[in-house]
Amino acid sequence: MISRLLRAYINRQFLIFLRNTLHFLLQQIQNLFLTMSNPKSEAKPEPSSSSSESPPPFDPTQPSVPISYPIKTLQELESRSYFESFHYPFNKASVPISDGVSSSLPNRRRLLVCHDMAGGYLDDKWVQGGANPDAYAIWHWHLIDVFVYFSHDLVTLPPPCWTNTAHRHGVKVLGTFITEWDAGKAACDILLSTKESAQMYAERLAELAVDLGFDGWLINMEVNLDPGKISNLKEFVDHLSLKMHSSVPGSLVIWYDSITIDGKLNWQDQLNEYNKPFFDICDGIFVNYTWKENYPKLSAAVAMDRKFDVYMGIDVFGRNTYGGGQWNANVALDLLRKDDISAAIFAPGWVYETKQPPDFETAQNSWWGLVGKSWGILRNYLGVLPFYTNFDQGRGYHISVDGDHVSNANWCNISCQGFQPLIEVADPTNPIQVLVDLKEASYSGGGNITFKGSLEKKTYFERKIFQGEFLLSELPIHFIYSVKSDGNSLLGLKLVLTSTGDKRTSILLTSQAVNNFSSKFSKVIMAREQKGFSPGWVINEGAIAMDGFTLTEIHAVCYISDSPLSDANDGSVDYFAILGHITMKTSDYKLDFPVSSSWLVSGEFIKLNSDSQGSKTLDVKISWTPKDGKNHLFSKYVVYLVRLSKQADGNPGRTSEHVNEEYLGVAQVNSFYVSDLKVPLATSSLKFIIQVCGVDGTIQELDESPYYELIVEGP
Repeated sequence: MISRLLRAYINRQFLIFLRNTLHFLLQQIQNLFLTMSNPKSEAKPEPSSSSSESPPPFDPTQPSVPISYPIKTLQELESRSYFESFHYPFNKASVPISDGVSSSLPNRRRLLVCHDMAGGYLDDKWVQGGANPDAYAIWHWHLIDVFVYFSHDLVTLPPPCWTNTAHRHGVKVLGTFITEWDAGKAACDILLSTKESAQMYAERLAELAVDLGFDGWLINMEVNLDPGKISNLKEFVDHLSLKMHSSVPGSLVIWYDSITIDGKLNWQDQLNEYNKPFFDICDGIFVNYTWKENYPKLSAAVAMDRKFDVYMGIDVFGRNTYGGGQWNANVALDLLRKDDISAAIFAPGWVYETKQPPDFETAQNSWWGLVGKSWGILRNYLGVLPFYTNFDQGRGYHISVDGDHVSNANWCNISCQGFQPLIEVADPTNPIQVLVDLKEASYSGGGNITFKGSLEKKTYFERKIFQGEFLLSELPIHFIYSVKSDGNSLLGLKLVLTSTGDKRTSILLTSQAVNNFSSKFSKVIMAREQKGFSPGWVINEGAIAMDGFTLTEIHAVCYISDSPLSDANDGSVDYFAILGHITMKTSDYKLDFPVSSSWLVSGEFIKLNSDSQGSKTLDVKISWTPKDGKNHLFSKYVVYLVRLSKQADGNPGRTSEHVNEEYLGVAQVNSFYVSDLKVPLATSSLKFIIQVCGVDGTIQELDESPYYELIVEGP
């Protein structure tokens, strides 16, 4: 808390010293308190069975709720012990980076975002999701090119939730390798002792990135080094870059501006002759954030044709950063835009950590809105069909599956974040307010786009929600979208297309006639409505065939029905509609789900605990894999539980299956760990159903899905 209050006023070196000193003092006070509270304790106390005893230290080899965690020592890194962890297979990212961005970064100034929030590994460490609906998240991916997950541990491995959602949006993800303080100096003495050791540790880092599915490393060496070790440090950086590039096309190794070529820990705040030798052997440099006004231009001159590989740091907390950070971070971005050089935003979680008013969602949209307005670059997503989004932010207050409400539990899981819409800061002058409202109904997951306000009859309101490049072919493209609305509120989609000659065409896809303003569009296509599949939701489906055109924008169009009832009202009327999902796919696309019998499903690490009253709880890891051994690409798996109970006549051979399935959670990999599941006394067996979900948003029928059944023994 003390260090956070001082962030904006004390320079980096003093703040680091202060943090280290406070940490040491707190440790000493804690040790003194423990000694005073147990004066008979020896230097090596005997084990105690006291209920007040601290829980045992974390043992990653033992089954437990899957978490993400860093590697803290060189010994762990060298021994490859991480791959023996129970948690390792759960930490693999499952979403490959979007096609078209797996190679090199765009040849323009870029935006790197370094996530540094309260030490990291908070709500995001729970691989299968947590219970905090207000957990921190980022959803402005259209502004970001590279995302770095940062902590002060030696090897910071990005939780797979960040890699999954960043990749879904075409953003590269880096882990962090950092050495600092005495422990960091000791680690460097080992790592850089020989050329061979430098290469070996570089290979260990590359192996981790490849196996866990992220895209490279930020290297931050914040210690003073013997000049004699610099040649091995360069070997470490160079070898890591070569190994990453050969293993992961488009991967990145970025150097942080800290150690100079003579071994001194001396932040340069620019690219110059003291740090350029490291820049020359990797993919870029993250320049320390205390630079002066002319440093970006000087750095660009030194980098020459690689100026976009120079990322000038901006500390959002404002610690001696140019422009002051915080709500003035755009001051630094404006200068970097003028000098045409890249930017590195450090600790954007400031908005969340400092509880900026009026609430996180509003403050987050406002802060990133300033970034977007200043930076001026919206990445065009290279469209790959099928395209699907449910507007989920990866957190919320309920869960739906195909319009059916399956859970009222609070939750967070950034891996579930759908493709994010372009939602601008609310403009009170607009007749319709547009927002992602996590408390309103969702069609899939926990998100939506909500449109509410008032609208004049015979007019319409539109808002751009996506920007991309979807090249259309001879095959018709099918659009499917779900809407839930009140009264006469109607919602359509405007599709903006361009041809090779920059001819612009707009098509309105809607379910009802729009006689009053149809002339505003090049073409109006009537969508077919499907009702009755889930309460309150209407599924609209239409198709377009525009060979040679590129779909560049999707807008939501709000209007009032032309029904006689609405004509009876004068002036404006209340408007409310929710957009639940959008699917785009070619007419020949069809996903065939493997039948239940084609899966191998198993349970292991089964632990059934009973107490003195006969109550039971279950721990079990459930895994599934196709029998054909093929790597089918599915977006996720929804896990349900069905309890099978003994019949009233007591016949243990007869069971009755409950009609309602209980939602347990979502798996991104082919495993799910169930922990502390309560097993009622009457239960004879438990059936775990794994519902397979396609990349186009379709789901497998539950009675055709793979499952694992566990017989529960009697007391």
